[in-house]
Amino acid sequence: MKIFNTKQEIKAYLTSKKEENISIGFVPTMGALHEGHLSLIKKAKKKNDITVVSIFVNPTQFDNPEDLVKYPKTIENDKKLLETVSCDVLFFPSVKEIYDDNIASEKFDFDGLEHQMEGKFRDGHFDGVGTIVKALFEIIEPNRAYFGQKDFQQLQIIKKMVKKHRLNVKIKGCPIFREEDGLAMSSRNTRLTKEHRIAAPFIYKTLKKARKKFGTENAIKVTEWVTKQFKKHPLLELEYFTIAEEKSLKTIKNKEYNNKYRAFIAVFAGEIRLIDNIRLKNH
Repeated sequence: MKIFNTKQEIKAYLTSKKEENISIGFVPTMGALHEGHLSLIKKAKKKNDITVVSIFVNPTQFDNPEDLVKYPKTIENDKKLLETVSCDVLFFPSVKEIYDDNIASEKFDFDGLEHQMEGKFRDGHFDGVGTIVKALFEIIEPNRAYFGQKDFQQLQIIKKMVKKHRLNVKIKGCPIFREEDGLAMSSRNTRLTKEHRIAAPFIYKTLKKARKKFGTENAIKVTEWVTKQFKKHPLLELEYFTIAEEKSLKTIKNKEYNNKYRAFIAVFAGEIRLIDNIRLKNH
């Protein structure tokens, strides 16, 4: 595995590969890698000649500075994991390399996607996401980039950005990778206390029940039911639950036959904020 720390070095290397007409798959990460990340890399390897992974904890997408400081950093372990899936290239830049001395977000217009769900609770978060992903795309110039559907809103926003900025990259959304007990894999899971880790699978269990209810009840009724379930839970605090249309991410009240819907949830397990979502069947 080749490791690059500067934009100049990785660009020079990848440019030489492109001259050989080689396709590049890209998996951007913030490190603290787990099986979910590895599943994205495996997908990238199947469809591309070279797979590039970036590890960069992006300061501009954290609305809470404390969360940035506490974000797990496990670079030596990450490198070992990348070797196990035969990753070709690791891009591991410093904050200065990416932002120089100007750690600030570009301003983006995502046609309103940024004002739904996460956008209501995390001020400026998606400008930060757009800034780093666009910068990485410009450095790596991949043919395809792979993102997990756990961050489904982020996935839709990146697709929108690629379209609006006419970036020449195909965005591939990949299924959520879960622990055996159903908890969506996340780098934040390592920060859960023992009791919160035991409690956390309740999130996915509730989502599955909500999916079943959505077959016979409207979105308002399902939302009320989910809210009640979390009010009764001693360890988990619901921040939001919403049923939204997949493309616009707008919350719905009643379903229409041809639309695709998803249920989205954010929950605090102590200090740790967990998100998840599930595709809903629209009968």
